[in-house]
This record gives sequence, C-alpha cells and structure tokens, in this order.
Amino acid sequence: MNSQHEMSHEEIARARLEVLRREHRDLDEAIAALSAASMTSALTLQRLKRQKLVLKDQISRLEDELTPDIIA
Repeated sequence: MNSQHEMSHEEIARARLEVLRREHRDLDEAIAALSAASMTSALTLQRLKRQKLVLKDQISRLEDELTPDIIA
C-alpha cells in the first residue's frame, strides 16, 4: 500500500458526523422554507421531517460512539 495517511476510525466517524450535521441543517432550512410556502404538500413535509429524524438518530449514535464512557 502506498497510502500517505489512512484515516483512523475516529477520523472517519468525525467526518461522517459533520456531513450528517450539515444534511440535518439543510433539511431544517428546507422544511422551514416549504412550511412558509402556501402550496406545499403535507406529505412532502412529513417525509422531510422523517428524514431529519433519521439523521438526528444517526448523529446521536455517532456522538455516543465518539464520547468515551465515564464511570462515576
């Protein structure tokens, strides 16, 4: 292998976390914009909100994975 730098599992997880957070923000903005529009389908909004919740769950799982367990 001639790779200069292989990303560690943590680096990959942090990069994925940033992508998911960006997607979550983008969906939040899209939902807000569509909610303000009068000709928006309720089904479209519902799908976007469901997708946003899926992203939130993925973000939470990655954050938990990256945060060390502290036993008090």
